[in-house]
Amino acid sequence: MAANSDGQVVKDVGKWEWSELVKKEDWWAIWLGFVILIAGAVLYFPQTGAMKAKLTDIESEYTQAAQRTDKFKTIAWYQMYDAKKKVKSKDIAAGKFMSKFSKKTHGWSTNPLDAFFMSKEKADAKKAKAVAKYDKAKSAAAAALAAAATAEAAAEAAGFSDATLNLQAKDSIAKWRDAHLAASNAKKKTKVSAYNQIGWLVFLGASFAVFFGIGIKAMGKDFGKFVVGFIFVFLVAIVAYLASSQATMKHYGIGYAAWAIFFGMLISNTVGTPEWAKPAVQTEYYIKTGLVLLGAKILFEKIITIGTAGIFVAWVVTPTVWLVTYWFGQKVVKIPSKRLNATICSDMSVCGVSAAIATAAACKAKKEELTLSVGLSLVFTSIMMIVMPAVIKSTFPVDKQLILGGAWMGGTIDATGAVAAAGAFLGEKALYVAATIKMIQNVLIGVIAFFVALYFTTRVEAAETGQKVGAMEIWYRFPKFVLGFIAASIIFSLAYTSFNSQVGGLGSAMIDQGVIKGMSDLFRGWFFCLSFVSIGLATNFRELKEHLVGGKPFILYVVGQSFNLLLTLVVAYIMFYVVFPELTATI
Repeated sequence: MAANSDGQVVKDVGKWEWSELVKKEDWWAIWLGFVILIAGAVLYFPQTGAMKAKLTDIESEYTQAAQRTDKFKTIAWYQMYDAKKKVKSKDIAAGKFMSKFSKKTHGWSTNPLDAFFMSKEKADAKKAKAVAKYDKAKSAAAAALAAAATAEAAAEAAGFSDATLNLQAKDSIAKWRDAHLAASNAKKKTKVSAYNQIGWLVFLGASFAVFFGIGIKAMGKDFGKFVVGFIFVFLVAIVAYLASSQATMKHYGIGYAAWAIFFGMLISNTVGTPEWAKPAVQTEYYIKTGLVLLGAKILFEKIITIGTAGIFVAWVVTPTVWLVTYWFGQKVVKIPSKRLNATICSDMSVCGVSAAIATAAACKAKKEELTLSVGLSLVFTSIMMIVMPAVIKSTFPVDKQLILGGAWMGGTIDATGAVAAAGAFLGEKALYVAATIKMIQNVLIGVIAFFVALYFTTRVEAAETGQKVGAMEIWYRFPKFVLGFIAASIIFSLAYTSFNSQVGGLGSAMIDQGVIKGMSDLFRGWFFCLSFVSIGLATNFRELKEHLVGGKPFILYVVGQSFNLLLTLVVAYIMFYVVFPELTATI
């Protein structure tokens, strides 16, 4: 055994042992992640025939009208798109059960008990208010649709050859789509009924304890102690969701991640994390399992739909920002810890917390270094989520707000959920572009983790220990859960393409609106929340103090994010408006 400059022990690795497949945390993250994904496939794939029939009927109804022009997407095209989106394999009875089983706390405004329980009388009153708002939004959408139909008819009468009429039709249809999105969001709020969530949360917590406890037992740890501690961790996670589901917190985008870390740190730095709870403080175990599930969400066919422009923005800008920021941290700011520097770079340039944890595992960063990186990310994500849409609205030309603005936010705001929320502020098209760019960027989690592991084992730790590093040490250091992330992405991308080859939209119905949203997404948020709670419970402010001296991490993040904002904006403009303008015109 040898120690590095940060006082960490570096393991001397011998030959590969097959027992690692059942004794190592990374492998258990893969096994547990795929248990959920396979269960989703078993649950929803038998619905393929019924979904295919519905989509075939929709195509026969809309296809001819939807394809009558290549100048812009017609009303019929969007109506077909909307109709296909409603075909969801998760809408079966079993899917509705899974949604209820994994439900987080409900939204509330002034009474936190509403998050857990609501009487029929109160639910009916709340529904009546929501219906009134929906009726208003529906009327606005209907008026916008009528205006769009008039503009499209004028363009059609001119044979779609009048550029001015085509532009007017395209703009009118875009306004209708934004009104339609607002009406759709208002409609979701009308689905109010009486509920009692307490029993379901108890059931869910017990299930999670057994689910993760199996791996804990296999890894040679105490199952009983883990279950007892998990009760505490799960309760803090519920409190985090409770805080984030409050109306004002939702409005300002202060999500469960920030609350989970806050409550965890509040406990650990006041009364202290109970000793009996510590066996369940398993930061990496929870999030690695969640990241395997995230891999299934990275569907390559959906990435291709936005074209080379989006790929260039995400896959060229991101590693460039990472390298420049790492150099800046070492040569200019002079961050003492290279591991902290690398973790902040991944956090800021790739996709926030997920990338930070993958990188921290690859370079063996200390837990307080990871906590500091995550904290910086959460603060800036909350700010950027609110500020960026306002800046885009007030400074960007109207014709560039949606696509350029969406690409800018997708490439720079760290959290996927925050990206979607910020995109929705601008409109449906901005939401689509922003979410797709972020999805493309998420692919780099595994790539960055691999190269960080390679660099730190062959260069940093080789210099620290003076020992030659072999291939087995690189394999040992590489975070194995990334293999699960990549495998899930490839497998479900192939499945998505295979379904779509049968009939357009079947891939979305079976994979996106089946296994992913009907299984994977339901649990991934919980796993991430458990991880963030664990980060907080394992962090003491005294341990962070040495890394905050001189404000160097803050300076690094601000400078790196500023460079990221500038470079992403420039490259997005060049790609979408100079190199591939024909792609931009069809989005």
